Amino acid sequence: MGSYKKDKHRPSPLPESSNSNKDEMGSYNYKMFNLFNRKFKITEAEPPKDVKQLFSKFSNGGSHMAADQLRRFLVLHQDELDCTLADAQKIVEEVINRRHHLTRYSRHSLNLDDFFHFLLYDDLNGPITSQVHNDMTAPLAQYFIYTGHNSYLTGNQLSSDCSEVPIVKALQRGVRVIELDLWPGSAKDEILVLHGRTLTTPVPLIKCLKSIRDYAFASSPYPVIITLEDHLTPELQAKVAEMVTQTFGGMLYYPESDSLLQFPSPESLKHRIIISTKPPKEYLESSGIKRKGPLSPGGRNSSEEEDEASGIPCHTAELEADDRSDSDQDDVDLTDCDNKSGQLGAPAYKRLITIHAGKPKGCLKDALKVAADKVRRLSLSEQELEKAAATNGTDVVRFTQNNILRIYPKGTRITSSNYKPLVGWMHGAQMIAFNMQGYGKSLWLMHGMFRANGGCGYLKKPDFLLEKGPNNEVFDPKTKLPVTKTLNVKVYLGDGWRLDFSHTHFDSYSPPDFYTKVYIVGVPADAAKRKTKIIEDNWSPAWNEEFTFPLTVPELALLRVEVQEYDISDKDDFGGQTCLPVLDLRPGIRSVPLHDKKGEKLKNVRLLMGFQFV
Repeated sequence: MGSYKKDKHRPSPLPESSNSNKDEMGSYNYKMFNLFNRKFKITEAEPPKDVKQLFSKFSNGGSHMAADQLRRFLVLHQDELDCTLADAQKIVEEVINRRHHLTRYSRHSLNLDDFFHFLLYDDLNGPITSQVHNDMTAPLAQYFIYTGHNSYLTGNQLSSDCSEVPIVKALQRGVRVIELDLWPGSAKDEILVLHGRTLTTPVPLIKCLKSIRDYAFASSPYPVIITLEDHLTPELQAKVAEMVTQTFGGMLYYPESDSLLQFPSPESLKHRIIISTKPPKEYLESSGIKRKGPLSPGGRNSSEEEDEASGIPCHTAELEADDRSDSDQDDVDLTDCDNKSGQLGAPAYKRLITIHAGKPKGCLKDALKVAADKVRRLSLSEQELEKAAATNGTDVVRFTQNNILRIYPKGTRITSSNYKPLVGWMHGAQMIAFNMQGYGKSLWLMHGMFRANGGCGYLKKPDFLLEKGPNNEVFDPKTKLPVTKTLNVKVYLGDGWRLDFSHTHFDSYSPPDFYTKVYIVGVPADAAKRKTKIIEDNWSPAWNEEFTFPLTVPELALLRVEVQEYDISDKDDFGGQTCLPVLDLRPGIRSVPLHDKKGEKLKNVRLLMGFQFV
């Protein structure tokens, strides 16, 4: 693009090969079948009609927009009610500096092109609220919490390496719940983290603990919860207690009593690390189990299934059979441990536990009974949740009002894929445990959900999941609800692909043919999909299409956006994606950055979109 302004914020196009296919006049050459060239002019994105009209309106028909006029635009059209004149002046100075490399003393206003580029800067005009805005003083059970599953795995569930690296990445992304599986090593006092009865290579526990200590609050000050699934003797449990207390020191939160009547709040636990696992007594009570079982289906170690299935195998005969086999396959033989070592190890280990994970006996309804004298954590597999939702939906909602429910992937997800998280959220489940290395659309939804509330990893649950009626009734997820909000979405244009991709990445013979898909993901009544037209042979497509989405439960709705490049003879190419929490969307015209398939932000690719609630 011949007229394109180069600066540090907007990198120059990717370098071409020695026989460059971009000529000096701002066009790309595409070779057809090695016989002849096709030349396509590069066109820069231009301000849409709406942008031109807004500029004219707020600049009073002038050629430049001063800081006070920009402030009026931000307050009246973008709904940024707390914007001050000083804020607007800083934006003007920043935009002029980026685009023209001028000091603030040289220019004091924006022309139309400056204004348009301001709208495209996602750091100045992003699509969602960037600050924590939920009440953070309620008990932990009143929040959805960003939760990882088998947080130490680098890849699949059967043969990948175990490492502290994925733990660090998860914490940097804002994940607040880290899961560690603890197993005894071959040397005395050696404790390893690995996925039991698989070919995964272990990592020392101390490495994981130190990484958590160093990165726990890299992206959020709110508490990190470590869920431990241990397969250890009481002696090694005591060793874990020693390692944890020495590694975390004052960061470690100790509960005030063995049985909490309610959990503490995220605000009160800022910069603290808390532990969740089963108290040692429950391991000792099951100590008569000696048999070593084979690898369970999908590579999930059987004792993990026993711990996490939480003894709720009364739905079907198949589940009852699974539970019996799990009980017969526990890996730990505690009968040879003397009582003295158990007595020494149990108190120190138990003292660490803030969130007790129990293993209730009996049917699902019994497992979901709310105790008057304590709160706890219960774990269900994704299949068990689906059955619970079908038969005991209101019991699940009632349980999650004060207790914590954790959902984990079924054991057959050996590739570390993920499941649909909305069923759990609809029923108030706080911990939807995901494989953070399991890239795909389900993980995109998880990324999107936890972009809300400033990306702090804790989201206050909607009031309807926390309220009780006059007769102690709770929300029924099966209830049909009326539309409470309507979201209007306008897809104006896209830009940045030619800076992040080679000119033949999408098509060897011509510029790309982009279109955008827009989804609402939420409760079944709100699910919707729309698609723009295809813009052919253009690196900066302008669609200018508007879509309307009526919403019954906007609190749980996600806006998923994906750009595809049309291919007439093959599968369409991926051009970027994002997922945004609907209620955190900022009204007005916004820059929406896109991400790759792994959820990493693309350097330059973004859409210009409009959002309005009616």
